[in-house]
Amino acid sequence: MDPRLVILSRGPRLYSTRRLAEEAEKAGWAVRILDPLKLTVVVDERGGRIFYRGWPVECEAVIPRIGYSITRRGVAIVRQFEQMGVIILNRSSSILQSRDKLLASQLMADAGVPVPITAHVAAIEDTESAITRAGGIPCVVKATEGTQGSGVFLAHTHQQARQLVNQMLERGMRPLVQQYIQESHGKDIRVLVVGGRVVAAMRRRAVGNEFRSNFHLGGKVERVHLSEEQVRVALSAANVLEMDIAGVDMLESRDGPLVLEVNSSPGLEGIEGASGVSIAGAVARHLNASLENYRAQQEIEAEIAQLDDLDVQYLTE
Repeated sequence: MDPRLVILSRGPRLYSTRRLAEEAEKAGWAVRILDPLKLTVVVDERGGRIFYRGWPVECEAVIPRIGYSITRRGVAIVRQFEQMGVIILNRSSSILQSRDKLLASQLMADAGVPVPITAHVAAIEDTESAITRAGGIPCVVKATEGTQGSGVFLAHTHQQARQLVNQMLERGMRPLVQQYIQESHGKDIRVLVVGGRVVAAMRRRAVGNEFRSNFHLGGKVERVHLSEEQVRVALSAANVLEMDIAGVDMLESRDGPLVLEVNSSPGLEGIEGASGVSIAGAVARHLNASLENYRAQQEIEAEIAQLDDLDVQYLTE
């Protein structure tokens, strides 16, 4: 019987979801795309189980494509799959860490991964000192959570920065003031890491006066050749956040690459087109390798259990 893969996605027709399903099927997987908001977790004396339309969901592997707006509910589903012992690309803790930009920066900085200077502002009175620590005006003001460039602003004056921080605080958000890298204005590099290997990269360029280069905001993409340092930094960032699949966004500063953020559900359309690399195919190959390791581990555990049974039998005799 073919191994079973569940792709958690609210958009079965989205490019990334379709490509992952296509390549996994080619690699021998029986694929189901399920909306995480339509899954039910039941916890009883038998432990936790997941149901879809009243039927238990059973599989060998899961690829979460959890959108920012459903992070909490989606992660709860991923966590239950983890407790069921299946292969997960990426785990719940990795998703949560990557969604919190402050936490991700803290973890990476502690591990020696270069990041832009970032200050968390807890009160409006701290804005000026945060701007100073981040290198002055202009600076980037952003929310700790958000994707595809949402909640990210370039402040050109102290007053504008204070207004942005104040608006975020009033809405219960956690604002960050971040160093502005002038030489990287309107451009960045997206690196796709799968299974501890860099499989593709692209440079994104903003259009017009927009300083955010996100593909979904109309940014242009092009192929890029990575330096050894950029490869090392991208791999380190994915490793620190313990991600099997990671979209590592880096700025090109005068002092070398700086990791802006790491995406746990990176889009594939722009980078597959720019690089000419089948990233979904790389994910499928990593799935097969993970399945081989999973089965080998099961065999080892079964042998150990059998030896334990023999020991118990010997002692009782």
